[in-house]
Amino acid sequence: MIDYTRPPKQKPAGVSLGKVTLTKAAPSVSLSKAQGARGRMRVNLNWDQRPGRGFFGKAEAVDLDLGCLWETTDGDKGVVQALGNAFGDLDSPPYVLLDGDDRSGRNAGGENLIVNLDHLDEIRRILVFAYIYDGAPNWAAARGVVTLSAQNDSEITVDLDEHADNARFCAIAMLTNQRGELHVQREMRYLQGSQRHLDQAYGWGLRWTAGSK
Repeated sequence: MIDYTRPPKQKPAGVSLGKVTLTKAAPSVSLSKAQGARGRMRVNLNWDQRPGRGFFGKAEAVDLDLGCLWETTDGDKGVVQALGNAFGDLDSPPYVLLDGDDRSGRNAGGENLIVNLDHLDEIRRILVFAYIYDGAPNWAAARGVVTLSAQNDSEITVDLDEHADNARFCAIAMLTNQRGELHVQREMRYLQGSQRHLDQAYGWGLRWTAGSK
């Protein structure tokens, strides 16, 4: 017999970290499965949609791209980025998917990496980076921000508020699996050169060839 006077059982809610901004003074945070280290995490890159002005007053849009280097626990490694159409996969390694390529910054949704944290046990590390594919390397004008949105409304923000002239690459955050928890470490490291130089700086050990998008 069903007792209709008794309220239905509710599934226990996870504990949300709320909104956390990683800074130089407080550069890291860890999420347990209860705090959102499960399901799909969205890593969003957004930047100033107003282009700067170049010669003769013409608008100069900056093509700011999002990507990541990844490594699984079995030692497999690679890159997810629009360059070379390496968009990744959610249900098999690397368990990371780039959902598009915003060429101008006018898309209100920016660019997004989706990480399948249901496979966290198979993920060793993910280095989230941004790079200026086209346009002058002016990070200050772009005013970029990366937001990692987890389950249970936990949200981690990294502002690209430290700038380096003539550097096209910025290593933003390192995601690592530490004893079953997702550890997020702010990097904010600007580098000149190409993906190869980013690889060398973090010891990934990939073989690189020229690509286009």
